[in-house]
Formats: sequence, structure tokens, C-alpha cells
Amino acid sequence: MILIQLFFSFLQIGLFSFGGGYAALPLIQTQVVDVHHWLDMAELTDLITISQMTPGPIAINAATFVGTQIAGPLGAIVATLGCVFPSCVIVSLLAWVYYRYRSLTAIQGALYGLRPAIVSLIASAGLSLVITAFWGTEGFAPVLPDLVAVGLFVGAFAVLRRWKCDPVVVMLGCGVLGGILYLFLPGLG
Repeated sequence: MILIQLFFSFLQIGLFSFGGGYAALPLIQTQVVDVHHWLDMAELTDLITISQMTPGPIAINAATFVGTQIAGPLGAIVATLGCVFPSCVIVSLLAWVYYRYRSLTAIQGALYGLRPAIVSLIASAGLSLVITAFWGTEGFAPVLPDLVAVGLFVGAFAVLRRWKCDPVVVMLGCGVLGGILYLFLPGLG
């Protein structure tokens, strides 16, 4: 039963997550955290962080991780297959349709019309991550945000915008600096 739930949950994520990994985050959150309670919001945030450091799309990494956590290696395989199956079918059909009808203006207009929806899905996922990183799983609780997290975010953003550094180096630097700050100044977090 759990394998069927894993397959169909990640089938939905794979079927409706247009626009890449960040656009899939609200769908992953809904299925994994809200509907099935396989992970809590803090674990989902950790999962997203880990998926950014490993090769592959976020949705597939999430499927593999959640499948492993819930049902072991077989769960990982089932969840991952559920996630990639819709893409394989849809891309094959779309490639055939696009190749056959690519000169039609309706096709070009439809592709152009999807852009605002993708931007809003990415913004929603980013906002959820920022709220969880700054205030924890309670959201906008009537307390100050985590000052270390806010400082690291602002500093990383400034470094990335000003000096165009490698994002991996900035992430590693923030991880080391955050570890030191939380270890030696635990009252800031």
C-alpha cells in the first residue's frame, strides 16, 4: 500500500511540476508534508538543501530520499519511477506535436503564456524557504527572525551580486561560517 502511495504521490508531482525543480517545491511540500506527513517542514528544508548539493533535479532527489525514508530501496525506486514517468510520456508527445506543428502561432503563444505561472510557482517556493530559514516551522511567529540566518542570507546575496562568485563556494562559506556562529554564539539563533 505504501509503495502505491509513493508512486502516485510522486506521479502527481512529476505530472504537474512544470518549470523545473523550484516550481515543483510547492507540490512536493503538499504531498510529502501536508497530505501524507512523511516529513515535517524542517526535514523538507533539509531535503531541499541536500538536493542542491547532489546532482540531479530536486523532484527526483526528493522522490529518492522520501522513498528511501518511507520504504527503503524499493520505495526509492518506486517513488523515482513515479516522478519521471510523466515526464517521459509528456516530453515524447510534446516533441512529436512540436515537430509536426512548430510553425503555428498558437503553439508559440501557449509557450509564452506559461511563463508567468512558472515565475509565481518559483516565487512561492522561495518565499516558503525564506520563512522557514528565518523563523523556523512556525512561520511568522511574533518573535525576531534567526539573526544568523538573516545575516548569512544578506551577506551571500551581496557577495553573489557584487563579485559574481561561484555559488558553491558561497554555500560552503556560509555553511562553515554558520556552523562556527551557531557553535560559539548559540544565543543568536
